[in-house]
Amino acid sequence: MSTVNMTVQIGSLKMRNPVTTGSGTFGFGSETKDLVPLDRLGAVTVKATTRERRLGNPPQRIVETASGILNAIGLQNGGIDDYLANKAPYLRGFDCPIIVNVPGENPNDFAYVVERLTAAGAADAVELNLSCPNVSHGLDYATDPQLAASVVAAVRKVTSMPVIAKLSPNVTDIRVIAKACEDAGADALSMINTVVGTAIDPRKRKFRLANITGGLSGPAVKPIALLAVWRCYNTVKIPIIGMGGIACPLDAIEFMLAGATAVACGTGNFVDPTLSLEVIDGIEKYCVENGFADVNALIGAVTAA
Repeated sequence: MSTVNMTVQIGSLKMRNPVTTGSGTFGFGSETKDLVPLDRLGAVTVKATTRERRLGNPPQRIVETASGILNAIGLQNGGIDDYLANKAPYLRGFDCPIIVNVPGENPNDFAYVVERLTAAGAADAVELNLSCPNVSHGLDYATDPQLAASVVAAVRKVTSMPVIAKLSPNVTDIRVIAKACEDAGADALSMINTVVGTAIDPRKRKFRLANITGGLSGPAVKPIALLAVWRCYNTVKIPIIGMGGIACPLDAIEFMLAGATAVACGTGNFVDPTLSLEVIDGIEKYCVENGFADVNALIGAVTAA
């Protein structure tokens, strides 16, 4: 049995290890039930759940790029009623904290969904999707500190669950948004969401995505994500869940060294659905080999070259 303490804390949410899944890359848990035992994860972060059912954007919605993918899914999901009736009961069958990603058109939308989740006991934390670039007005709340704070404040009033604000890299200075969310009552931050980009088919002379733009994720965005985590770690006092291009345990360790308390495996799940398990084991092995008795000792431990 390992002697490493792998437990981390995100607000009042206790995770048995610092690894969760990236929203939108792991469905609602049942899709990989034969590959990934949910009770091995530190937490499972499920796909976005909105107030009403959403069909998402028309195809083409995903395009492969060099070292990543562009997606413009458009938050397709069955809505909060479907989640409570059909998704939450399955998830509650596992000994694993549930983090529900919540988008909204306005602060009331966010608060409505979170209040429903709280009343039903259908989540252990919420991740406020302030930063989806693939829907109309999706980045409004992620790029304006006052608007971001208004969403966090509205949600804070209706739940005692940990509130995690998911931030966008598509800003001049992510630290300003991070501080506004902290001051409004966020318990933690998750970063980064995808980077806005596009792709063109030169033979057809057409955009590859029906939405024209999409969110870039995968290894290509890791340097951007690492810098965002490090900058915010040195700006706010609340925990950070780091994500963006994690493809192996050492990638995850980089995020923790930059200041992340926990990490999320996202696009890498499409390459290897068992990536999160590999990352959990790899972080523990790294701690053993480098003399760390507590995984929390990795947080922010990077030094200048």
